[in-house]
Formats: sequence, structure tokens, C-alpha cells
Amino acid sequence: MESATQWIRDHGDVGRLREDFAESFAWEKIMSVKAVPYALLALAAVALLVKYVNDKSKRSRTSRPRTPDPEKKATDVNTFAEKRMKPAERAPGTWEPSPFKRPTAPPYQNWSVTDTKPHPYRPFRHGPYHITMGLRTMQWDDWIELDNQYLRFHDDKKRRIAERGSKCCKTDASDSRVWDGAVELLEELAAYLPERYPSMFTKTAAGVDNTVTNESFDVKNLTMNGNVEDPMQLCARLTQDDLAIMFEKEDGQYYLLAGAVLLAGFWRLEDKFGMPLSEIHTSGDVPGFKQKLEKGMMNFFKRVQPEKPVLRNNYFLQVDDELAWSSSIGSEDSTIEGEVGWFSAEKNRAIEHHWFRSERQSLRRLPRSGGVVFTIRTYFMPITEIAEEDYVPGRLAEAVRSWGPDVAKYKGRERYGDVLVEYLDGKHAEQIARGLEVEKEEEVHAYPY
Repeated sequence: MESATQWIRDHGDVGRLREDFAESFAWEKIMSVKAVPYALLALAAVALLVKYVNDKSKRSRTSRPRTPDPEKKATDVNTFAEKRMKPAERAPGTWEPSPFKRPTAPPYQNWSVTDTKPHPYRPFRHGPYHITMGLRTMQWDDWIELDNQYLRFHDDKKRRIAERGSKCCKTDASDSRVWDGAVELLEELAAYLPERYPSMFTKTAAGVDNTVTNESFDVKNLTMNGNVEDPMQLCARLTQDDLAIMFEKEDGQYYLLAGAVLLAGFWRLEDKFGMPLSEIHTSGDVPGFKQKLEKGMMNFFKRVQPEKPVLRNNYFLQVDDELAWSSSIGSEDSTIEGEVGWFSAEKNRAIEHHWFRSERQSLRRLPRSGGVVFTIRTYFMPITEIAEEDYVPGRLAEAVRSWGPDVAKYKGRERYGDVLVEYLDGKHAEQIARGLEVEKEEEVHAYPY
């Protein structure tokens, strides 16, 4: 079949095929009454094969990754669930365990805890900024992303757990369904990580070992190196991601009842724990949530099935280099309402203090407990570093300028925008001067890169 396909590519003209066919089979000798139908069928088959190969070739040349354009599809979250997920046919707050099993993940080829670089997520676009979740389908192999920042993240988490404990890692033990969901997530991680990253994780009879950090996890007894811990805290030690699990109650709302949030930068688990999804967003003044996101987000949570995981990305700017908590907006330990916010940040700090913070979030439903898991992986690097990448400074400057007043306030633009945009414009001008062809950007970048 492959050789026939190659021949078609080389001789893909239907008229030419008819001539070759006539020469090869002595057309004038076979054009009898009996032979005509068979000859016509043969020609039709060849013509169809030509069309198939040409169409396939055309698709391969023009196709792009199957992701939405979140800056252009403002209603993305309102239609995603309806188009791709089944209606929820169950009473609110109930869940019948699903038989779904996550596909086995193939080993990440040539992955290295010292050499594998972080993925270069740059989830901002040219043109007007639209408020949207920007959901796209997740491939199961890519559920958890690890790279050569792992040990830095691991050490930061270890320190934060020692310093803050249950303020950052907590499971609502009063609800057996919630506790089971946290344990289920630990089981999923203990199964996935040795499959995907066998050079660092080894499956054991009790759970999983991290052979790089010399940590042994007993999933059944909820211990790490013999010490009993909250199941979400054990999960936190395994990944670079922050983690949160939402559970539906009888009122149809989803509540944050299990979490390991150690490196979030701008929010604290203790402030959001036990809140319903809507209040989490309104208490955080998420722009446009009530008008553009709430209805669709609630619809999505009701419909999402264990076999249909999704991804989204977002980004922020920060004017300090602290991954775990951005101290420029105030003290993490402040208990006074109104004391923490962008108003506390020093205005117009030098560009060396500007950092780019991007989150890659996965959402999936756990099949046994029915909890909806967020994994929140942060990518964190200096603006001066990403501005050296082709096309990035011009695109980011345009994105920052396009924020509406509510988004600009939420992202703190007033405190750093002047310095940031001036710097990005300068770097963009340098790239143009050295010959960068801006009209070719779409050929080399597809969202969210």
C-alpha cells in the first residue's frame, strides 16, 4: 500500500492515469462490451485513491495542533461542555463510580531530571484580550509535566510543608468521600509517575519510590519514609504541581475540599478552603466571572467525565523573584482584610525585577470518588529571559496593552506596565532591526507557545 501511495504522489494526475492504464492493458483490445464495466470500475477506484492521497497531503501541510484560540473565542467555556461532554444524568452531590481506567503512559524518552528543559508556554496572543477559560483536550501521556526544575520545586515544597503544614496541604477528613478522593489521587500519581518517568520513580508493592530524592511512599498506610501524612501532602511531594480537588454537594455547587497549594504566588489555600467554585472566583475578583464564565464553568463541572481530561493555560506578571508567594503584594501571613494586594507593590521597579509567571492547569474527574482534580503547574522565569525569544516581546507588549480596565487591575498593570511595555517595545524593535519577519510568526508559533 505504501508503494502504491508513493506512485500516486508521483503520478497523481487522473488524465495521465487513464493514458497509462490504456497503454499498460492494451485498451483497444479490452474495450469490449463485457470489459467496459470492469475497466470503468478500475478507473474510478484509481481516481478515488488519487483524491484521497492528495487530500491527505493537503491536510498534513495545513493542519495545526487541535487547540482553541482562547483570545478569539470568548464563549469557549460556555460551549465546550455541550459539544464534547455528556449531560449529567444524576442527582446533585451523587456519583456512581466509573469503570474507566487511565491508559498506561509510555516512558518519556530521554527524560532527565538535570537536562530536560521546561516547556516554553507563552499563552498570550496578538489582538484584543477576551475573558475565557481556553479549554483544550489533554492527552493522557501528558498529565503531569516534570523537568529539570523538579529539584528546585521539590525543595521549595519541602520547606513550605515544614514551615506551614496544614495551611498549605489539607483534606476535609469529615467527609469520607473527600478523603477517598485524596487517596485516589495519590494512587493515580503512584501509578502514573513510574510509567512516565521511570528514571526517577519506581513502582513498589506499597506504592512508589523516588530514587532521586530517596523518598519511599506507602500509599495504603499514607506514609513517606515511615511518617504518616495527609494524602494531599504526600501528593504534593511527588509533583511540581499544586493540586486541588473539588467535590459536588447536594446544592449542585463544587467545593474545594482537598488541596496542596504551596507555590501559588498570589493566593492561599487557607483563604479558599471549603468555598464553592463561584465564591472562590468572586472573592478573588476574577474579571468577568459572573458575566462570562460562571454559567459555562458550572456546566462544564457537571458534565466532565473521567475519560475527558482538559487543559488550560494562563499568565501573570510579578515584580519579585519569589515563586511560592509574591511578597511584593504584601505578607503571606497577613490576617487583615484589604492589607494584601497589588497596591502594596513598588511602582515601576527596574525590569530586572519583572518575572513572567505562567500556569498550565489540567482538569480531570477521578473515576472512583467523582472529585474534579486541578493540577496547577507554574512556569517561572525573568522577563529579560523570555524577551530574548523571537516574536515574544512584541506579542506580549500587545497583549498587555489590550487588557481592559478590570483585567489590568486584576493583573496589577498599573504597578509595572510603563517599565514593562517600554522594555518589550525596545526588544521588539531590536528583533525587527536584525531582520525578524513578524508576518511569519503564525508559521512557527501555535497557542499556547
